[in-house]
Amino acid sequence: MPLIIEGRVPSRWAESRDSRLAASVKEHAKRSDAVSLALINNMPDAALEDTELQFFELLDIASGDAPVYLRLYSLTGVPRTDRGQRHLNNFYFEFDDLWRNRFDGVLITGTEPHHANLRDEPYWQLMADVFDWAERSTDSTILSCLAAHASVLHSDGINRHRLPDKQFGVFASQETGEHPLMRNAGSALHFPHSRWNEVREEELTSADYRILTSSDGAGVDLFVKKKKQSLFVHFQGHPEYGTQTLLKEYRRDIKRFLNRERETYPSLPAGYFDTAATKFLSEYQRQALNERKPDFISSFPETLVTRTLQNTWHTLATSVYRNWLQHLIEKKSETASFVAMASNYGRGQQKHGVLSS
Repeated sequence: MPLIIEGRVPSRWAESRDSRLAASVKEHAKRSDAVSLALINNMPDAALEDTELQFFELLDIASGDAPVYLRLYSLTGVPRTDRGQRHLNNFYFEFDDLWRNRFDGVLITGTEPHHANLRDEPYWQLMADVFDWAERSTDSTILSCLAAHASVLHSDGINRHRLPDKQFGVFASQETGEHPLMRNAGSALHFPHSRWNEVREEELTSADYRILTSSDGAGVDLFVKKKKQSLFVHFQGHPEYGTQTLLKEYRRDIKRFLNRERETYPSLPAGYFDTAATKFLSEYQRQALNERKPDFISSFPETLVTRTLQNTWHTLATSVYRNWLQHLIEKKSETASFVAMASNYGRGQQKHGVLSS
């Protein structure tokens, strides 16, 4: 069963999917395995629509036969251009709608930070309110990158640490213990990362977080903790990334260097490019350092490099998200069974005169 977007469907997804899906919402929503999700997409305008598509495609594949219904939201307070705000106005629900609904799960993305202390970000209080709401009102919550850092800061006072260079690339990871989320994940585990900060394993474990995967090169990837009703699933990395996402970020960082918005030329993403692509990009770097002009970005060998890329993390990402959706389905089933038992018990008590009106 394909993913079903509630409300107006963003055009890039609608163009690639059958428009008749909206008509099936009521029919499939009655199924016991139907899952309702909220995606709170806080990414900057340059990555807003790409991030939508990445999560849409991942959830669509991971859902299998289970209907998955998704509503889109974004935190107020995240800086937006006129174009970005128009996109939100057209396809996203008003944020107050979130409080009025109950979702099985919620996915919360990060955004580009502008302050060393996340508590100084203009959206901090609303994000903290969302974490508190998710603990009470969902069965599980996925937090991506900065959202994961913000969550552990809010609930456990765990600060992130600035890295000497951007943690950037695809890193081989190890599973650190059995967990239902890692079921059938396979032995070759890879996670994309793109961040300037980290939370550290020893500080997480001391606050009762369970580390599921980590790598020598990137540290902790995936960690979890039950918070009230909700299982909080934290990713320091980005398993949702598409094949070309790191390439686009690398090109964006080079453009910032050429525009003198950053002082240093960005490092190549680790474990991502093959030998041929690395050769192309090293030659481009040599020329860019000699010809540091904004228009030199037009010479970036994007087409040549794109042909060499492989998505080594897709299998793991699909497996983890499939297991996450199964967790939500199982929690719904448990709740439905409990409600049915309570209802039957209540009718029995009333029949025997135990309950009075």
